[in-house]
Amino acid sequence: MQTPSSSPSLPPVVSALIAPLPKAPMEALLTRLTRRLIARRPDLLRRLGEVVRVPVAIVPDDMPHAFLLSLDPDHSRVRICGKDRIGEAQAVVRAPLLVLLGLLDGTYDGDAVFFSRDLRIEGRTEHVLALRNTLEEADLTPGEFLGLTGEGARFVNRVGDGLLEKVRWFAARSSGQRGGQPS
Repeated sequence: MQTPSSSPSLPPVVSALIAPLPKAPMEALLTRLTRRLIARRPDLLRRLGEVVRVPVAIVPDDMPHAFLLSLDPDHSRVRICGKDRIGEAQAVVRAPLLVLLGLLDGTYDGDAVFFSRDLRIEGRTEHVLALRNTLEEADLTPGEFLGLTGEGARFVNRVGDGLLEKVRWFAARSSGQRGGQPS
């Protein structure tokens, strides 16, 4: 694990391109994938305990929208909303999108990005910590999130890792940081 060398953020043009896209199809897809994951991995909800009933807002600093996550066993849902519309969230996680993804894939250390202030938590901190611990223990991959196994999952994981590496490289280059070529 590593600490990002100053918050790697997506270029503003990415946010501008995403802003006008319709939210409903992405909400439906993310909700469906989340429900399928929970159906396959009920251990995730057991680890979370009471947190499953607490709406958590994930707010990427460099994106135009926020994600309101509800992991209720019977009605899990992902809503995409304006950053000013997360009032029902009892816990809020804020960071650049690449930092959030780096926490999910294990690239970044959660404590390090928290203490460097690249990651900010508001509200019920204990719920965010429970979510973080559950995700770390679950060791989810993109393939598993999509419900894939075997060679299909390995392929999606390789492509996802490569794409994320290239996006991080591009973000670093566009912000003036120096780094090697993406592989």
